[in-house]
Amino acid sequence: MSEDEHLIPVYQKFPVQIVRGSGALVYDEKGNEYIDLAGGYGVAIVGHANPRVSEAVADQAKKLLICHGSFYNDTRARYLDLLSKNLPPNLTKLFFCNSGAEATEAAIKFSRKVTGRQNIVAFTGSFHGKTFGALSVTWNQKYRKPFEPLVQSVRFSPYGNIEKAREMIDENVAAVIVEPIQGEGGIHVSPEGFLSGLREITKTKGAMLVFDEVQSGFGRTGKLWACENWNVSPDIMTAAKGIAGGVPFGFAATTEEISSKLKPGDHSSTFGGNPLACAAAMASLEFLLDEKILQKAIEDGSYFAAKLEWLKTKHPSIIREVRGKGLMLAAELKIQVRDVIMKGFEHNLILLYAGLNILRFLPPLVITRDQIDKVARELDLIFSEIESQGPKKQMESVVLD
Repeated sequence: MSEDEHLIPVYQKFPVQIVRGSGALVYDEKGNEYIDLAGGYGVAIVGHANPRVSEAVADQAKKLLICHGSFYNDTRARYLDLLSKNLPPNLTKLFFCNSGAEATEAAIKFSRKVTGRQNIVAFTGSFHGKTFGALSVTWNQKYRKPFEPLVQSVRFSPYGNIEKAREMIDENVAAVIVEPIQGEGGIHVSPEGFLSGLREITKTKGAMLVFDEVQSGFGRTGKLWACENWNVSPDIMTAAKGIAGGVPFGFAATTEEISSKLKPGDHSSTFGGNPLACAAAMASLEFLLDEKILQKAIEDGSYFAAKLEWLKTKHPSIIREVRGKGLMLAAELKIQVRDVIMKGFEHNLILLYAGLNILRFLPPLVITRDQIDKVARELDLIFSEIESQGPKKQMESVVLD
């Protein structure tokens, strides 16, 4: 591939060249069709080449592509009006950026500035990005070790253990950052009482509670924001990935009180909130709401999970556990996942991983029942092929990008 001649080799590359997409389908240069269960690592929430998003981008591109945040813009203002009506309670102020990692950086800076404290509590299994601050609150040593020392004063508490968190969160903690559902960590859903417990502790200790909704947010779980599943609202919420239908965009939403303690120059982004991204984001949000995609995610997520449970029953030597919420699902395997991923291409499936032995499913929310049925049939064939080969030696690690 010509890309390999020029790109720095920091991505795990697969032997498919994607040239076109539509809904939950993508196509290679030979015209082969694949069902996309990865969705650009969770980005294609409203589907590839969503017509409403494509039209909005085309219209905006004819008018204005860039307008720095130091100037007012009509498209940005309309999107702000729409978005602010669809955020968790009390999150009325927004900072626009271009990615989830950037949103994490903003959340860290805002928390430290507002509290005057330095310490941050994150959780085992967490993933918040690979820029310096975001990497510092990311758990996996594989990502961290080559770049240490990272931002100091970060401690990790066991995910889901509210008592351990209570011991660690004191009056020196600026922020507690947590994913309501861990994505890269393996699709681990917050146990009941965990998020509400963190909310109570952080209020008592005067720390900021930050929810990372980069992967779990924007309808993925059947709620617009995953934290709504537990009726808990944070002090700061980060979002990105699919919020603009595939156009790079991220934001950090916070409260009026926190916003009032920030001043011009504390943080900024050259491209954040540009008109093109805002037009795409507005069309994406309108699509989710107008087409009742949230209810679809709940119903089709249950349908998909049932298919995975059927596969678990049929292939107990392969699948250990099925978990998730909405269309954010995982099948934890008893084997390493590399063989399954590679065989997926032969069966016209684009599959995603979360570590060595977890199949992660982040399909576009527009995926159809017929497509889900086909995924189940093809995975059945793949698992049968693997079982017929008998015990195999450990396969090489798949490096997450």
